[in-house]
Amino acid sequence: MNDLRGKFIVFDGPDGCGKSTQTRLLGKALEQRGLLTLLVRDPGTTRIGEQIRSILLDPDHREMGMRCEMLLYMAARAQMMTQTIAPALAQQKVVISDRFVSSTLAYQLGGEGLSAAEIRAAAEIAIQGRWPDLIIILDISPEKSFERMPRDKDRIEQRPLAYHQQVHRHYLEQAKNDPSYRVVSADQGIDAVHQQVMEIVLQEKS
Repeated sequence: MNDLRGKFIVFDGPDGCGKSTQTRLLGKALEQRGLLTLLVRDPGTTRIGEQIRSILLDPDHREMGMRCEMLLYMAARAQMMTQTIAPALAQQKVVISDRFVSSTLAYQLGGEGLSAAEIRAAAEIAIQGRWPDLIIILDISPEKSFERMPRDKDRIEQRPLAYHQQVHRHYLEQAKNDPSYRVVSADQGIDAVHQQVMEIVLQEKS
């Protein structure tokens, strides 16, 4: 298991796919195997990041432009990388994040003409070039994602189904073009998803 020390793992995917649950389950499983872990959520985790999260998800901020939205996500990541992620990785902890730049490449791509190259360039500055070692996309249909959303939806969740269908396509397109991605169907039981996740993660150490 020593080969997993200092690794950065991300769970991502559409709303309602079970990212938070799988983040906790993986963290617990690795701790039981003797590894130190740090669980973070994006945006958030730090005091500043949580304030940015509140601004981003507040339904009252309807006038927010997509470029502003993208840069706010990057600002939260910049703080989390400096304050939390980088120090933990230096201490050889396994950092497991609920969302990361892959979310922006799904949710903000194309808005106000935003390109993947622009998003990646902003991310490179924000995260100081420390990209995840493994990104696990929990795949779920936009229709089922809609069903799992809470009644009290945040600003992003309130967007129409067509938007979330586009987000879903963007996730799968990312996974096709980057070897650090793995896709796991979230349309199955929690334990079955966790088992597949563990198989993927344990392969990474070899």
